[in-house]
Amino acid sequence: MFSSPRFDKLMVLLPLLSILLMAHVAAGQDSSTTILRLQRSKAYLNLDTNVVHAQGMNGITYGKSGDVFSYPNSLACLLVYGDGKYVLEKREEANLGRPKIKIAQGSLSADDLQHLKSILDDENLKKVATPKPPELPDDAVSIREIESIDAQINDSGKAQHFTTIKERLKTNATSGMDKYIDNGAPYQKTLNPLMKWFEGLEKKSKSEFKDAKPQYCAPINIG
Repeated sequence: MFSSPRFDKLMVLLPLLSILLMAHVAAGQDSSTTILRLQRSKAYLNLDTNVVHAQGMNGITYGKSGDVFSYPNSLACLLVYGDGKYVLEKREEANLGRPKIKIAQGSLSADDLQHLKSILDDENLKKVATPKPPELPDDAVSIREIESIDAQINDSGKAQHFTTIKERLKTNATSGMDKYIDNGAPYQKTLNPLMKWFEGLEKKSKSEFKDAKPQYCAPINIG
């Protein structure tokens, strides 16, 4: 069975990344308290038969021979302030070391802001915590895809932070079908309204995106 040292590092690094991110944002956005920071990360692995294990989500995997392979990955992160202002940053990296960054900024309408606050006030959402890292099954050969959701919610000065991870695995099963493991599955129904709202804002902001330098997303780099 595969060990998962990357997840141990993930749990250590994510709080630090969040602190650094929020400190950076505070320096440039003093007008209001951040009520939500939400980031979705995706990595699609380009593998051949030599690759046996993905080393984190930093675009690098290592094969048996020590060869290095790169894969496309993406980040979408949103910061919403108490007064309704928001920043949405998207990062697409089809080639390692050559990311494309776009940022959209705006203000939520009073109705949209109230809708978001009602979602964040849900008692079930307030109970969500970072689940135990998913364990790779014995028949896992490689990791094809990783998706993570990282959220930080500020409720009247009380901070809530959680991260979920979903992986698509290649296995040695005779069926040849990939297997999914998802430690956020128990929370899926609770998280759906928040993620649906997030996706809706992405669509509304599509025409507002402009090329920019990375400022707000915090790529997870675990080797």
